[in-house]
Amino acid sequence: MDTLADLNRKLESAKDIKSVVKAMKAMAASNISQYEAAVVSLGDYYHTITLGIKAYLTAEKVQTVIKKPVPGKEEAQTICVIVFGSDLGLVGQFNDLISKYVQQSLPAFAGKKEIWVIGERVQALLLDVGLNISKYYLVPSDLEGVTPLIQNLLIEMEASREDRNIQQFYVIHNQPKAGSGYEQVQQRLLPLDEKWMLDIMSLQWPSKSIPEVIGNPATTLSALINAYLFVSVFRACTESLAAENASRLQAMQRAEKSISEMLESLSKKFQSLRQSMIDEELFDVVSGFEALKRN
Repeated sequence: MDTLADLNRKLESAKDIKSVVKAMKAMAASNISQYEAAVVSLGDYYHTITLGIKAYLTAEKVQTVIKKPVPGKEEAQTICVIVFGSDLGLVGQFNDLISKYVQQSLPAFAGKKEIWVIGERVQALLLDVGLNISKYYLVPSDLEGVTPLIQNLLIEMEASREDRNIQQFYVIHNQPKAGSGYEQVQQRLLPLDEKWMLDIMSLQWPSKSIPEVIGNPATTLSALINAYLFVSVFRACTESLAAENASRLQAMQRAEKSISEMLESLSKKFQSLRQSMIDEELFDVVSGFEALKRN
């Protein structure tokens, strides 16, 4: 049975843990704001880039893309899947859900699979189910760390395309949902195929003016495609970070509720035990007084 000293120690420990949870909750809420703001800004930039690509395709009267899938060769291709997870814990099912989504999605990709992972936690989960991880990266700790990560990824993608002829790249990550929560999504980065072109051409041009390409068309297209790939991966990373902090905030809210309930229960036990001890002491005093009276 717990003594008053034991209960007091448990109460103090619970209060300390609650203080830590509150601090992490505040940090997660702060991080969510900056990552969500970045996601909104990237959405506008992404739309601008895609409109620029449409302007090029329209001005140059491009009717079809050059590269198309070669029939019968899908099985021989290597497909690279880039997965965003987290390095830190206390994020609920954030990594478990993205790991399960990856496992469910891989069979749909024809050919060999190569997995690049951002995040130690999701890497461990994927290794546990027998998947081979070709490349591993740390999750950026803030927005300033996102750009160097994306630049490294794009460099590795270009090197893989040239040296090992990997032409298909997908990105899988958690994306915040409207209102609250998050969901698992995937995006095809490369190749830029017929479907990609149709999606671009379906965008509505914001004015009645006919777009024109100024300067060298090849240079313009290269710059637009590079910007398109950069903002696509950058947006995936920031959406993952926003979802991670949203998941951490939810986990901290649940933890704070549980700790508050624990504190309430321990306080009741402490007060009950203390009252019992006081009652016992009073009973001893009264018993002693009655015994003296009889003598």
